[in-house]
Amino acid sequence: MNYFKQTILVLLVISANSSIAQNNNYDKLGMQAWLKGDYKGAVAQLEKADTKDPNNSNVLKMLGYSYYQCGDYENAINTYSRFLTLKPSDYSAYYYRGKARLNVANDPKESLNQMRESFYLAAIKDFSKAIEINGEEDPQLLQNRGLAYKDYGIYKSYKIKKAAEKKPALPYSTIRFRIFKRYYLFSHNVKTSYL
Repeated sequence: MNYFKQTILVLLVISANSSIAQNNNYDKLGMQAWLKGDYKGAVAQLEKADTKDPNNSNVLKMLGYSYYQCGDYENAINTYSRFLTLKPSDYSAYYYRGKARLNVANDPKESLNQMRESFYLAAIKDFSKAIEINGEEDPQLLQNRGLAYKDYGIYKSYKIKKAAEKKPALPYSTIRFRIFKRYYLFSHNVKTSYL
């Protein structure tokens, strides 16, 4: 009878391990694809693993990086944000989320124009947080934050230039009249408050 109980216990353990292995198989397949550089394949497997276990930080980190490498920056940002709620002290997640935000900000799509400034500022904030957490003078982090500031400055100057171009220019006759009016008033010592 004791042998029978041991056999049933062993069978239960084996069946439990096989069901756990089936659930974890997606993350293992995703990791294999990820290590091979097959990021599209990794995304397919890691999305399934994420559905099974949405709080698995290893899956989220690999999935975020895979999205980033595939150019799916919006999903990379969302995935890294979810990862950072689980592990807020991982500087590399801030770094890649910042790079993804910078890529979205630099995308020339017209639909992003209203949000572009917030993406630049969020990228700068992410790079700054990565530098703060890393505690080192990492040239790659500093360089990417500098690039984000540069791109943001170019964006702001372009925005200012476009705003100036939208203002209608005064006709030559109006400018000529105003100059003559000021000359006349000045030469005749007329005091006005609007000069």
